[in-house]
Amino acid sequence: MNSYPPELLAQLAPVMFVAGLDAPTSNEPPSSSSPSPATPPPPTPTKSSDPFTVLVLRLREALGVQRKVAIYQPPPEASARKPASQFQIQLVSRDVRFPPRKLLHPDDPAYANAHSPLSPLTPTSPLYPDGLIAPIWIRKHTTLVPSVFVLFLRLYEHPSTQPQSPLDLAHVHETERERHEEERRHDAELSADISQRKKSTNERGIKLTVVLLASRRMLDDPTLDSRLTYIRRTSGLDSRAALFVLSPVSPGELQDFVKSLQQALYEPSLEYYTNHSKRVRRKRNRHASQAPIPISPLATSTHVMRPLRPEGWTVRYEYKMACFAEFRGEGEVALKHYQDAYSTLIIMFGSPLILPPRTKRWAEAKVLADCINVKIVKLYLYNSEHALALSHHSSHIRQFGDFSRGWGIGEDTFEYWSWIARQHRIFAELLEHGTRANLRIPVHRPSFPLQQPAGLEPMVRTLGINPSSALQHPGFYYYVAARCTELRRERFLDTLGALSPSSAAGPGFANEKKVEHLVIILELYTKAYELFKKYTPASATQPGRQTLFIAYRIAQTYQTSGKFDMAVRFFERIAKTYRREQWGEMLRPLLTTWYDCAKLLGDMEMSVRLLMEMLAHGLQGEEDEALEDVLLAVLQSTVPSSTEPVVIDAADAEPLLKPSVVFWASEVKVGEPAAFQISLTASPTASIASLPFTNLEIHFSQDAAHPPLIVRHADDVQPSMHVDVGRLVPGEARETMANLRWEIGATVVLSGTMASDTPASLTISRLVLTMKESSWTVQLPLELSTKASSTTQAKWLSSIEPLRYLPVERENTTSVAVRHRPHSLSVRIEQHEPAYIDEDYPVVIDVTNTFDRALEVTLDVLLQPAEIDDAVNTISVDGQESTSLVKGITCGVLAPGVSVVKTLHLLSTGAPGDRILDVSTQSRDVPDEDEEPVEEEENAEGVADTRQRTELLHTLVVPTVNPIRASWDVAYERSSTANARPGLADLRTFDGDFWDDSEGGEAVVQLVLECAGPWNLEILAMRLIREDNQQAKIVETSTDVVSEDMFPGEYLAGDEICDICRVSLAPSDKYHVEGLSIPGPGHYEVKWRRISASGEKGPESTAIFRLPDLRPPTDGLIALLDAPAAAQLHQPTTMTLTVRNNHPTRAANVLVTLEPDAADAFVVAGVRGARLPVLLPGGEERVRWRVIPIACGLVRAPRVRVVDKRRVVAAQAEGEVPGEGEPIRVVDVRCGGRTEDAGEKVVEPVDEDQWPSVRVSP
Repeated sequence: MNSYPPELLAQLAPVMFVAGLDAPTSNEPPSSSSPSPATPPPPTPTKSSDPFTVLVLRLREALGVQRKVAIYQPPPEASARKPASQFQIQLVSRDVRFPPRKLLHPDDPAYANAHSPLSPLTPTSPLYPDGLIAPIWIRKHTTLVPSVFVLFLRLYEHPSTQPQSPLDLAHVHETERERHEEERRHDAELSADISQRKKSTNERGIKLTVVLLASRRMLDDPTLDSRLTYIRRTSGLDSRAALFVLSPVSPGELQDFVKSLQQALYEPSLEYYTNHSKRVRRKRNRHASQAPIPISPLATSTHVMRPLRPEGWTVRYEYKMACFAEFRGEGEVALKHYQDAYSTLIIMFGSPLILPPRTKRWAEAKVLADCINVKIVKLYLYNSEHALALSHHSSHIRQFGDFSRGWGIGEDTFEYWSWIARQHRIFAELLEHGTRANLRIPVHRPSFPLQQPAGLEPMVRTLGINPSSALQHPGFYYYVAARCTELRRERFLDTLGALSPSSAAGPGFANEKKVEHLVIILELYTKAYELFKKYTPASATQPGRQTLFIAYRIAQTYQTSGKFDMAVRFFERIAKTYRREQWGEMLRPLLTTWYDCAKLLGDMEMSVRLLMEMLAHGLQGEEDEALEDVLLAVLQSTVPSSTEPVVIDAADAEPLLKPSVVFWASEVKVGEPAAFQISLTASPTASIASLPFTNLEIHFSQDAAHPPLIVRHADDVQPSMHVDVGRLVPGEARETMANLRWEIGATVVLSGTMASDTPASLTISRLVLTMKESSWTVQLPLELSTKASSTTQAKWLSSIEPLRYLPVERENTTSVAVRHRPHSLSVRIEQHEPAYIDEDYPVVIDVTNTFDRALEVTLDVLLQPAEIDDAVNTISVDGQESTSLVKGITCGVLAPGVSVVKTLHLLSTGAPGDRILDVSTQSRDVPDEDEEPVEEEENAEGVADTRQRTELLHTLVVPTVNPIRASWDVAYERSSTANARPGLADLRTFDGDFWDDSEGGEAVVQLVLECAGPWNLEILAMRLIREDNQQAKIVETSTDVVSEDMFPGEYLAGDEICDICRVSLAPSDKYHVEGLSIPGPGHYEVKWRRISASGEKGPESTAIFRLPDLRPPTDGLIALLDAPAAAQLHQPTTMTLTVRNNHPTRAANVLVTLEPDAADAFVVAGVRGARLPVLLPGGEERVRWRVIPIACGLVRAPRVRVVDKRRVVAAQAEGEVPGEGEPIRVVDVRCGGRTEDAGEKVVEPVDEDQWPSVRVSP
């Protein structure tokens, strides 16, 4: 950007002049003096302890850190309440003068018709008579004329005097009057100074603001307001944002003051520039309404003075309005005016009669057009309109490129490429400035994946972005500028060679001769290189392709400038990447240029290396000179710098001979020969037939202890495509003879075999080709790639005449694996399935050695995790027990034909299901007697055990079932009515051992065990283990009275065993409230063992069957009838009715009625109808009758009816019609067995068929 005036490129902002911040000398305000024409900037105050001096220093510092002049400075973000107010602040002297608006004095009568000193209508103006705009006009509005003027002044403060004695109090009023008069005098002088400055600012329409510096004591003075009002009125200051008072404050508060001051003066500043725009717009409209001036043919002469045309006035006024809009921060308005000015300039350049080429005004207009283009592009970038910015930049170059051809400045001139390079460079610099601010370069990536369905391929081809409309990072445009500068240099050199001496005296050519083109090219390429590295994606570990190409251009420029050492440094770094990524087309010209630099530097070793690599790439010499002749000439005419061999070992470089290794088989056994072939192929374009190769070393291992195979050159050996090297023995040195000369594209195949006595991977590590000439010894290592190539297929030479190859179709052909012969073992696993739960289940593993050598055998058994509920499985072998893995079960050394048997025990618990076992049988060789065995301690120290290992895997599925299936049957009986239920006040209920089963009754639990498995079982014992708790206890069980000869006993599949036990129940409150069941008070323990089909009995096992949880049903309100089961004729007996209220919360009002019948066989003595006392919850009442049978046989007991009158009583109390009541079920206590009931049922009277009967005997 240094090629253009900085005033035309800088970002414009409102200008604020700040005066009065020089060093205060005393408390007195400075006297007014006549302003001088040139006022120097105010001196910087020195540091002092005076608070006002410190305040001035802080003010200068706070104002100095405000906005600086810059090319790219986007407007700050603004809001509706707080606009972005940033001024370009300048510290000036208090008596600074403004430049005159016109050359005449305002009192002159001709002042109204006079013009500005910078107007094209003023004869003394640098623009007279047809200039457009001058940079000094921008400089005037940025450095000479502000939009607001801030004047700092010191407010006079009278020294404070305190009375020293009581006599001084009499003079207080006189002192106050003198103080008031002194302050008024100083305030008048201060107002006069402000008024004088106000007059100069009013002439320009500039806002004047005064800031008075006062102490904190003065701020509390009651006369301050009156003094400020007097100063404002006397000096003529505005009533708004024109007078401020500032006292010494902290730096933070001072920053707030500066910010508030700028916000208060921002609107007056905008008004100032708006007035300027209105004035310029009126002038533009006045000129636009004038008739166009006809163009005279004489006007084409550069010596004819002609006025500025209306097009020029339009450019001038549009540019001014754009600048004033830019001052106001209105980017859109400024962009519109800049575009109008640019369009008018294009019209002017389109007519040579308006702007004759190669004139002063033509050059000024061209500079102005370039600067306006920068302004337009910059405003587009402010709005993040990258495509529009790039489009305008490209159209500007294209438009003026077309103009240049009409002006005689085409592509064949250095002026054209100089201007093109300048445009790209300024665009790059603008983007670089923008990226340092807030500009974000867009990232152009495809929005669709590369692979699309077949139907979408045409649509995908049409998608994308035009590269000419895609904004790149600054490095790209620096690169384009560098390329244009190279073309500029080429055109200049062409012009220099064809120019006559008379034409060489032109000013343009003379200036071009002073330009250091190569320095500029290096600078541009260097910037492009750094920016390309900066914008390389973070995931890339190496520089990008374009970055390396720019580095190559830098190296070429260094070579052109004669800095060969710098060029070589770049070539070395670039070549590493090109070699690794196999960019042969880009590497070949680089090697040629690199060789020229090495030759000019006199580095012979580097020259030899480069010549060898150039031969490998198939390059030819210059002027039909073969590179091999050049290489031989260098070797014969020069001497190496040392006696050591020159090793040409460039990593990833193209080899002089392309080697390939193929093994016929992928795997061989120990001691078996493995056939291989090594092919060495010369370049098909470059000849190396005359290179003096002396020997070829074939290395089979990286270990120096293994000598390589040496193939020496012999001239008397007939050249052949195939060379047989025989069988190779590891560790044995061997040499052979062959003809080591290659014609163009020739191939030499070396074939042989190798073997190994131990397991290993046989391969050929590297080849070393040696060449000797004079005092030179050059070694050329040929690295063999071990990676499989996807483009070429390995081939095996099978015949020379005719030439025939066989394809080797496998992935890895560069090595062969040597392996032991696999061991032979016979593993037989025997089991008797299914297994039983809780059984020690044996699994027999029989291992037999069927190999011809003794083997050391071990076993590993893995128990797979079972997805079964509550399954805990265990395996054990030879005393080792685990729930998952038993490892290292030693079977010892097995001679050929010897077997070993191991028994695996599986214990399964939980639910039935399949258990899975993985049995791993491992074998390894037994060392011979003369071999030293490898101890375990040596293995722990890192000594590898090289003995062959073989592993056999077997998976065993063991189905597991329950041996005994249990089923339960539970019946509940009510408690006996013989014993009365304890009352609420019965003290026995508080004893710890008191047991009350009157509510719970008893549970009769029946267990039925069935032999569920396919195998017979021997039951050894069966017993009930009591575990009484607070709610249940076992009363008796049938196992207590079982006969001794019942167990042990054999039971077949499907046989059953039954046992009955009685459990007394005493439910707690939680049973009724929370509904929790009563846990079973014990479990059955059954000991059994399996009986196999052969009659063999297995180990003893134990099965546990826990008593089920008990849930006795509740009755609510019930009547229990206890009638005698048998009676004698005419003999009295007793019949009892017990009414129980088992409801937890509800009372009962019970009515008992005896319903005699003429058919009854009894005479009854007792109540016929009675209302029982109110039965509270948990209470009971008994009613007894004496009955005498009068008939023999099975007769029905007297019938009793029980009714609950609770609802009847409640209905009568409420005045409703009462019902008969709810009948209560009468239950015979002799058959009161029940099942589990989840809740209370409706009580119904007993059926006629179920009424108790009595057997009467005579």
